[in-house]
Amino acid sequence: MNLKKPKFWDQKKPNTLAYLLLPVSILLRLIESFKIRSKFIKPKIQTICVGNIYLGGTGKTSLSIKINEILNRKKIKSCFVKKFYSNQYDEQKLLESRGKLFTSSTRINAINLAANEGYQVAILDDGLQDNSISYDLSFVCFNNLNWIGNGLTIPAGPLRQNINSLKSYKHVFLNGNLENLENIKRHIFKINPNINLHIGKYIPLNINEFNKDNKYLVFSGIGNHKTFVSMLKNYGINVLKDIEFPDHYKYTNYDINKILDLSNDLDYKIITTEKDYLRLDRDKIDNINFIKSELKILDEDKLISTILKKDENN
Repeated sequence: MNLKKPKFWDQKKPNTLAYLLLPVSILLRLIESFKIRSKFIKPKIQTICVGNIYLGGTGKTSLSIKINEILNRKKIKSCFVKKFYSNQYDEQKLLESRGKLFTSSTRINAINLAANEGYQVAILDDGLQDNSISYDLSFVCFNNLNWIGNGLTIPAGPLRQNINSLKSYKHVFLNGNLENLENIKRHIFKINPNINLHIGKYIPLNINEFNKDNKYLVFSGIGNHKTFVSMLKNYGINVLKDIEFPDHYKYTNYDINKILDLSNDLDYKIITTEKDYLRLDRDKIDNINFIKSELKILDEDKLISTILKKDENN
């Protein structure tokens, strides 16, 4: 079942509904704090966890791919690790197209599979809240456009952990729209003055394949649809209609036929993301094009230095 993220989550200030749900958020956090913590397991190989505390759309997968590229350039045998979820086939397929992926019902099992095949580093796409594993390095990812939404934890807001949990982390990765960057940096440094910031933005690799004189209909079912649309507009794509589906949405024939009919009626070309394209039936893709993008790190040398440190924990 795919559910859209509630719009009130990303309002700058909590609304009435958010405040009504706040007692539930507080109760869930209390329950979580009283849970018996399992003993940390130190995996056999190095682990890099790329996670978030904002639910969805923070660029975890893109950063995981970039880290894998960096390690490959340094001749370090690395792989991806992801806990298996049947509704995240798109992310799994995308990671498989960029490297070796190990999945299992538990992350530690997947890491052990990688170790048994001789991999030196496991890059975990998600898993920051998995308290059973001691990671060598962790990144907390945020998208600059939504940042922390209304600042409240689930279900009153979009946060999996309170923003003050940044006190216990060493590395934050910011990506997406850079306009609000300075305000976000001030907020982060107020919580943790010693935290390391890494910054990146999305670059479309095949933008020249699209005629900028055309009119476009854009659809996606990703964690941050607005960032995708904003990137296209910034690169001169004339987006006149955009349709947002829930994250990891499983498209039906009805959905795609409706999009195709609408594009024909309006005489618009269709664009989607690579992740969405991978979820489409092969017989429905003739008139649908996708943008292939990559994450550009603004200070890649700093990121490389961080990744190659051998003895860092969290």
